[in-house]
Amino acid sequence: MQQPEREEMSMNFPVANAVTRFRRTHAPREVLAELLHDAEIAINGNHPWDIQVHDERAFSRFLAEGTLGLGEAYMGGLWDCEALDTFICKTLHARMESKISWRRLAWPYLMARLVNLQSPSRAFEVGEKHYDLGNDLFEAMLDKRMVYSCAYWRDTNDLDQAQEKKLDLICRKLHLESGMRLLDIGCGWGSLAQYAAENYGVSVVGVTISKEQVVLARERCAGLPVEIRLQDYRDLNEPFDRIVSVGMFEHVGYKNYRRFLQVVQRCLRRPEDLFLLHTIGRRKTAYHFDPWMAKYVFPNGQLPSAAQIAQAADGMMVIEDWHNFGADYDRTLLAWYRNFETAWPQLEEKYGERFWRMWRYYLLTCAGTFRARYNHLWQVVLSGAGTPGGYVPVR
Repeated sequence: MQQPEREEMSMNFPVANAVTRFRRTHAPREVLAELLHDAEIAINGNHPWDIQVHDERAFSRFLAEGTLGLGEAYMGGLWDCEALDTFICKTLHARMESKISWRRLAWPYLMARLVNLQSPSRAFEVGEKHYDLGNDLFEAMLDKRMVYSCAYWRDTNDLDQAQEKKLDLICRKLHLESGMRLLDIGCGWGSLAQYAAENYGVSVVGVTISKEQVVLARERCAGLPVEIRLQDYRDLNEPFDRIVSVGMFEHVGYKNYRRFLQVVQRCLRRPEDLFLLHTIGRRKTAYHFDPWMAKYVFPNGQLPSAAQIAQAADGMMVIEDWHNFGADYDRTLLAWYRNFETAWPQLEEKYGERFWRMWRYYLLTCAGTFRARYNHLWQVVLSGAGTPGGYVPVR
């Protein structure tokens, strides 16, 4: 059977060759203009999604380095775009990523295949480089509970309410009952632990790899039956009635998906007990992460595909329910962006102009990937060995 990554490369190769031939006879600006034309994007045009180029080096950076060059050129002020989210959405709909030579992915692809980028020795790197940036940044950007994952925008236009609806949705899907013991793998600033303890009467153990998250989560959960630990998930080995992981699986890596679920299974008290996995997912299996995102936002990150999750659970756990509400992440990211922009005057002195451009690029381009349905948000409910009588889905 042909491997997925080889199939992806072979599909792009003829188009990449055509682009290479076009480059030999045209200047970088002409090449990029031709690629953008298919996405209905103009260079220095009048639409909000058109790119405004301030320095000609931006063209060669993108063509030579792909998304890494595009992002770094934006951070450096070589180009601008008022509606970055729409720009990215349009390029994905036009499949621009398949029209740039796949050879630019060779190094990150090989690293992801040959090295366990999410090994125990690397586990705390994303905490240090991303989640420990500063609690002031995340307090300003997120909702009042500091939920750093996709909100559930059912019957509300308010971020605080949408995040509470998501937290309650998780608790209902897990069928939480008073007296249960809940494990939260990747607990963030303690939002779910606090909500579940206050509203469902459960005791909670939350683990995270971020020192800053531990400090604030302990403050926010003070007085509740909640324990927050600085701990890698691989070190967990104790019984729980329910387990949840929200927005953390993106840091696990495909080499470790099976091991992650083995840890979950050994920590479930009974075979019928439930685990809820809340994760961003790719629509197609891949073994590399976007180079710009890996360098500047989430080091060692990797997005799973549905096939990879199913394969990790194969023969070990039962998938009871699969819920996709990825379109809600578009709205969530835009809400975070508006909060970030509003708070920027208070953050600017500490973080600086280059960080503002980097963070803006991160939030808006991610919004575009969900709007294009290129990325998804899944809540997957699994049980150790099956729910007696069948699991009843909750929405």
